[in-house]
Amino acid sequence: MTQRQNLEIEKRETEKALDELKKASDMDAVFKHAGTILVKSTKQEMIDELEERQEMTKTRSTVLTKQEDRVKEILKEQEAKVTEMMKGRSAETATSTTPAPPAEENPRK
Repeated sequence: MTQRQNLEIEKRETEKALDELKKASDMDAVFKHAGTILVKSTKQEMIDELEERQEMTKTRSTVLTKQEDRVKEILKEQEAKVTEMMKGRSAETATSTTPAPPAEENPRK
């Protein structure tokens, strides 16, 4: 669930950055983070990078959703198996009214 939340945050931040960037004129200076420094870039380069990041986020979200669905399906199958096993065991103990066989006598006597 945390991964999904992180993807949603990244998606919103990217959308906000794209919106602000599109409002800027072509003459405005545009900078991007490169570690701990800011590097001057062009508006179009930044738009391209942000759109690519947006696409990657969408793809990661789709993959994560598919993984979650797969895990949920596997859990349902396992739960059904455990339930079936529990039913089988409770049926065995309910029908098992025969006494335990007597202990063998010591053959050395």
